[in-house]
Amino acid sequence: MATLLSNRSGEMEVFAAVVERGGFSAAAKLFGMTPSAVSKLVTRLEARLGARLVNRSTRKLQLTAEGQAFHQRCVTILSDIAEAECEAAAGRAPRGRVRVNANVAFGNQILLPLVPAFLAEHPELSVDLVFTDQVVDLLEERADIAIRVAPGPLRGNQLMARKIGESAVAVVASPDYLARHGEPKTPADLARHNLIGFNFARSVEGWPFRVDGTLISVAAVGNTQVGDGEIARQLAVAGIGLARLGRFHVEAEIAAGRLVTVLDDFNPGDIEVIHAVYLGQGGFVPARMRAFIDFLARNVKIRAERMTG
Repeated sequence: MATLLSNRSGEMEVFAAVVERGGFSAAAKLFGMTPSAVSKLVTRLEARLGARLVNRSTRKLQLTAEGQAFHQRCVTILSDIAEAECEAAAGRAPRGRVRVNANVAFGNQILLPLVPAFLAEHPELSVDLVFTDQVVDLLEERADIAIRVAPGPLRGNQLMARKIGESAVAVVASPDYLARHGEPKTPADLARHNLIGFNFARSVEGWPFRVDGTLISVAAVGNTQVGDGEIARQLAVAGIGLARLGRFHVEAEIAAGRLVTVLDDFNPGDIEVIHAVYLGQGGFVPARMRAFIDFLARNVKIRAERMTG
């Protein structure tokens, strides 16, 4: 079994080199093999997997869809093997790069201020940050960790998750907007207001409210739609309209008086749960990733109960 596993990791290493160096000849030079030997190795690999990985009909190497997916997994597995070997060295501190994907609000408001302390605590680590409110595929984006903010359970049975916080949600507007358009007293009044909506699919569509014990949903209709919560926050501060956002995102604006909450009596009390997610089924987690997740768990202090007032 040990020989079989060793052979498989070796095949992955050669295949990854074929992809990354653009052909059999370049990979052969790297490993001191002949191009025909590398070609035969890839052929054996395809036969065992029962899938074509490389199209050989063109002069330029061309991966199939199966080959692209397999290459991505090979890169992850080989990286994990290298990480495990590094960790085996006594006293070795976590090292390498941590690729993190976060939604824009969490990234700007929470994550960025913590990065200097994380790097100071782990001088042999570096971070690669991407902020987007789109839900990304970690494998396709080659992200190690993603921060997911969602009102319900996380989807995707390949994702491991660690809860790092939760936030209440509120409808907010600037005092200037309310002075010009009046304050909505009931959810029905929103039909006469400009609601800042999102132009991407969300797990919960519309704005939920509880009216006389019944949960209703109001469509976010207005003249502005945005791609992330940070833009919605800025537009609300600018007096464009009302926005519904996590309290952690707008708490500083509320405290400074730049935004105020409305329709609090109809707030259904829903909570956005914040998770750090990563690929895996409970197996090996590289030290660089574990260090980052542990750091977030210690330092992210978002609690819904302190944000409902």
